[in-house]
Amino acid sequence: MAEPAARLYLVTPVLEDASFAPRLAEACAGGTVAAVLVRLAAADERSLINQVKALGPSVQDHGAALIVAVEGEADIATIAARGGADGVHVQGDSARVRELRERLKDGRAVGAGGIRTKDDAMTLGEAGVDYLLFGEPRPDGSLQALDSVVERAGWWAEIFETPCVAFAPDLDAIPALVATKAEFIALSDAVWSHEGGPAKGVAEAVARIGTVEDVG
Repeated sequence: MAEPAARLYLVTPVLEDASFAPRLAEACAGGTVAAVLVRLAAADERSLINQVKALGPSVQDHGAALIVAVEGEADIATIAARGGADGVHVQGDSARVRELRERLKDGRAVGAGGIRTKDDAMTLGEAGVDYLLFGEPRPDGSLQALDSVVERAGWWAEIFETPCVAFAPDLDAIPALVATKAEFIALSDAVWSHEGGPAKGVAEAVARIGTVEDVG
């Protein structure tokens, strides 16, 4: 079977409870999803752990990794470990990455986004991240220009070994991002708001990503 040109990485809206679980399961059943970044609103630690436990099977039972990001000052390492997540995601803070890398020695991934400059990206790489995410939605919901994401992902993928994720604002952006050789393509609203439902959104995304042979 031909190898996909990139793997799919989904990003949820910010969630306040576990009611999104059926949509997660539907999306992950639509095609091969490598990972899902579950973004959680600020809450107390016990509630966040319970949310991760409730959402986890919808992702992990389909073979995808569950990565968690939490708003506020929550102890994300504890939440991930006790909730059974496969990794954590933080905004571009190399000191925090080093701390999490030290605490999460059990194989859980540490990813980072919110990257403003190439120097920031290199500093995070040196801090030990497992992947970098370029172009994800900002806290206010706005997005970087696609050209900027293409340039940054292409630069990183060409030079560095640490995998990168390139965020696609819509399905039409996928081919340009695949051409950067980014290892993962991230999608959010393009899947969750797809007119045919999340499963069809994922299926269409996988088809557009294509295979290594397709893109040379």
